[in-house]
Amino acid sequence: MEKPKILILIGSDSDLPVIDDGLKFLKDVGVPFALDISSAHRQPDKTVQYAKKAREEGIEVIIAVAGMAAHLPGVLASHTTIPVIGVPTSGGVLNGVDALLSIVQMPKGIPVATVGIDASRNAAILACKILSIKHDEIRQKLEKIKMDMQRRNDEKSLKLNRYLED
Repeated sequence: MEKPKILILIGSDSDLPVIDDGLKFLKDVGVPFALDISSAHRQPDKTVQYAKKAREEGIEVIIAVAGMAAHLPGVLASHTTIPVIGVPTSGGVLNGVDALLSIVQMPKGIPVATVGIDASRNAAILACKILSIKHDEIRQKLEKIKMDMQRRNDEKSLKLNRYLED
């Protein structure tokens, strides 16, 4: 089995439904990943160790899913130079806006790439785009996906125009 290129950490098992779409995408394109629960608040030492050891484990991108205070992506980013992508989750009183703002408003020098609320598929795609700089087979798969999306939209456009002609 190929070593994981992407590390995905979720703050709790309640984040599994959020990350599911991203996991399906990574499985579909065949990019190996590791998945675990590591809470920045309940398991700070474990979280820091993941960040510090990621590079030596062959990890090239980290995806961190977090809600409410959403510290997980920032804590990871503060302990590694590997790109970190934050996925804010909906829920809580502010329905994910608090998590989005917590992740996107990182202090100078500790950037975290941030996707939309519950947008784990986009996080997986962004991680693959980062990997595609180095891994040509991933670039080729992304190009095929992009072409397929364009083809499907062209077909929908054609169908729409035929409908308007009737």
